Amino acid sequence: MNQILVTKKLYITPELKRKKRIYKFEFFLSVFLVFILISVCIYAEYDRNKSEQVSQEILANLEIPEEDTTVAKNNILVVVLDEEEQQEQPQTTSNTTNHVVKQTTANGYQYATIGTINIPKISVKYAIIDGPTDTTEETEELLKISPTKFWGPELNEIGNFCLVGHNYRNTKFFSKVPTLVNGDIIEITDLSGKMIQYKVYNKYQVDPTDVSCTTQLTNGKKEITLITCTDDSKQRVVVKAREIK
Repeated sequence: MNQILVTKKLYITPELKRKKRIYKFEFFLSVFLVFILISVCIYAEYDRNKSEQVSQEILANLEIPEEDTTVAKNNILVVVLDEEEQQEQPQTTSNTTNHVVKQTTANGYQYATIGTINIPKISVKYAIIDGPTDTTEETEELLKISPTKFWGPELNEIGNFCLVGHNYRNTKFFSKVPTLVNGDIIEITDLSGKMIQYKVYNKYQVDPTDVSCTTQLTNGKKEITLITCTDDSKQRVVVKAREIK
């Protein structure tokens, strides 16, 4: 019996002990890495939910007057003034951001809320925000809060208004924008309460460095361009829509 025990014990060589230590180390390292990965995922989801909450608070606090129903939709009310009355009229501007109190992010970036976007098909409704400098750092910071103006004219003006939003691969922000198809409706409302419906007429993917979709050559029409990432973040999804008249 003792001879058998001694014989078995001889098989536990230093090399076998070393391999066991390596296996244990790899096992505990794997467990640790899995724990870190889960923690990162949980924090990322928490951060996204927090961003969604901030965005909805901005939307809830946004005061937009109802559109004037005394004027038919898409009609223009022309008021004829004589020369003296015209001189007495105060000068106004179409830049709606002048009427918005600037807000500041936690990292010190300023922004203004300039309107809202509503896409009924995918249950998307957010405030549209814009920063004063349009730098890459500013845009990246603002994108954490809400869809952000990237390029173009004022809301609902002639030209191509370009709007960017994050794709979190869930239902938040622009995650469902890649599912839009030709004919889908996008509603844009500015701070005066004017709402214009746009119909999707094109969708395609481009490289991240391709900004040709921001062109302002719209032949005098009002257009909007929605930009977000593909699910693998390797390319950009571009959705083009034109005003319905």
